[in-house]
Amino acid sequence: MELPVEVLDDLQKRLRRAEGQLRGIQAMLEDGRDCREVVTQLSAVIGALEQAGFKLVASGLTWCISNPDEAEASGLGIDEVERMFMKLT
Repeated sequence: MELPVEVLDDLQKRLRRAEGQLRGIQAMLEDGRDCREVVTQLSAVIGALEQAGFKLVASGLTWCISNPDEAEASGLGIDEVERMFMKLT
């Protein structure tokens, strides 16, 4: 399955943002920031990663529906996409 350029760009942007948030959390821990602030930022990173995962699975599902024979032949049938989705929940 080949992801559309706009999906790849969006995923890269989301992952770079999450990476920056993780670095910020590391700095917060080094600075001894309040645990509530750290947890808030951890929650934001988790949400960002979940959204990236959902975007990826949604793109895969769209491809599977548009190309059912090719998807099945490549091992990315609807059942496999469902398993990927369930891993994210």
